[in-house]
Amino acid sequence: MKYGVVIFPEKKIQDIANSYRKRYDPHYALIPPHITLMEAFDMNKADLDKATTHLEQVAQNTTPFEIAFHKVSTFHPTNNVIYIAVKENDAIKNLHEQINSEVLYHQRAYKFIPHITIGQKLPEDELHDIYGRLRMVNVDLKNQVDRFHLLYQLENGSWTIYQTFLLRG
Repeated sequence: MKYGVVIFPEKKIQDIANSYRKRYDPHYALIPPHITLMEAFDMNKADLDKATTHLEQVAQNTTPFEIAFHKVSTFHPTNNVIYIAVKENDAIKNLHEQINSEVLYHQRAYKFIPHITIGQKLPEDELHDIYGRLRMVNVDLKNQVDRFHLLYQLENGSWTIYQTFLLRG
């Protein structure tokens, strides 16, 4: 079964992201706007207890923190993705590194860049057109992070919460 670890931002930020995702993100109906802390990975049921124990320890040792969203950016030419960027922040990087360790260590395909995807799988010319307009948008949003979620993927491709971990450090 496929699992992933994410942060869901507050509703106001999700609403802003969804106003773009409706048009530009084919995964809009599969998962709410989120910051991926650990990309989708396969795990069998036998390892699930070890993984949740690990995530509980990470949550127990992590203090809640604030993040700021500060601009719209793109991963082009690596990927045709447009996203709302999280301002450089050691707390979220540390959380990511702690989660992606021990029993949950996986080789990463890309460097960790915290963000909310608002458009993906776009044709080249459409990506440039949309990004050209959106990079002018003034983004100044803050979000308190006090939890993260272990998700699993359903047979229809959508994602649902398996367990929520409250930061208590």
